[in-house]
Amino acid sequence: MSNTLRLFRDHCNRLHQKSQACQNGPSEDVEGDIIANTLRIGIVGAGANSRRHHVPKLQAIDGVEVVAVSNRSRASAQRVAEDFGITRVHDSWTALVDDDIDAVVIGTWPDMHARVTIGALEAGRHVLCEARMSRDAVEARAMIGAADKNPHLVAQLVPAPTTLPIDDQVCRLLSDGAIGDIVSVEVTARTGFADRDGPLTWRQRRATNGVNILSLGIWYEQLVRWVGEAARVSAFGQTLVPRRRDEEGHLRAVEVPDHVDVIGELAGGGQLRMVCSQAAGDSADNGVRILGTAGELHVLSGEQLVLRRPGKDPYEEAANGAGWRVEQEFVGAIRGTEPVQHTTFDDGLRYMRFTEAVRRSIDERRQVAIAEV
Repeated sequence: MSNTLRLFRDHCNRLHQKSQACQNGPSEDVEGDIIANTLRIGIVGAGANSRRHHVPKLQAIDGVEVVAVSNRSRASAQRVAEDFGITRVHDSWTALVDDDIDAVVIGTWPDMHARVTIGALEAGRHVLCEARMSRDAVEARAMIGAADKNPHLVAQLVPAPTTLPIDDQVCRLLSDGAIGDIVSVEVTARTGFADRDGPLTWRQRRATNGVNILSLGIWYEQLVRWVGEAARVSAFGQTLVPRRRDEEGHLRAVEVPDHVDVIGELAGGGQLRMVCSQAAGDSADNGVRILGTAGELHVLSGEQLVLRRPGKDPYEEAANGAGWRVEQEFVGAIRGTEPVQHTTFDDGLRYMRFTEAVRRSIDERRQVAIAEV
């Protein structure tokens, strides 16, 4: 067995052990004792993901109550409270954190993630923070520092979800040597042509989105689960629509690329190529190709994988993993019945360092080592 394959096998075995730990729930007696103590949760920033996933799925768990909400305006917070039967509305996140709650779910834009996370942890609240983790690696490290000072509290990030149902299957094939040593990992994430008339959004402003670019961090977070981290990157970005109108109708500069190409080297061996675009059209090939010395593994948007090897018929396998269970995992971690698997703050720092390295490479027109960030 080559050293590269051994590294990937060890990496995937660690992920499998974490996954098994999450799937083994507590005994009925222990679970009953835990649920007897109601877990009270507050929501800071009730955006689309909070409405679609976090609030209803937390409310569906026995012994959990969503008791408070704070949003960008009191009126919007009040609407959320009415829609979901939440009893208390706060004018600020600081007031919510000071409320009689056990945990905080943060669904704001990235510009508030660090300060709300740090404030909540310092107030003794467990934290589930929306992705992306922060605006940059400095903020991510500050969040980790606050979590390290409060090791009795759960600090979790909402994971990149696309490949959750198929992660274990990909890791199994890689660790079994199905494609040999990894030569190259290729990611395609194209979502459409440039919408030249669309408004300026928070995702296109550095002040709110930081170094995050399109779905780059999402796909990288998922890749790390399979093949480990990158060592260095070179990147090029384009902004096809340089100015857009903001909420007040003023033309503003677009500060985040519409299209980015990344090439790099993986720390464990092999090369990396990523294309993320909202300007180059849709692609039927969206997903990941992992090319090896003995075959190719194609992961189709997290729903299906296809294994191709010389002299053999293609092998296809549909996703069969547990998929999204973010809220259950958060509650389980608080109750001590399972560890945080998706996603830890350390995992978040890994993708923030990568994304910041990509941004530096674009801005400074040079190769950037991840170790620099």
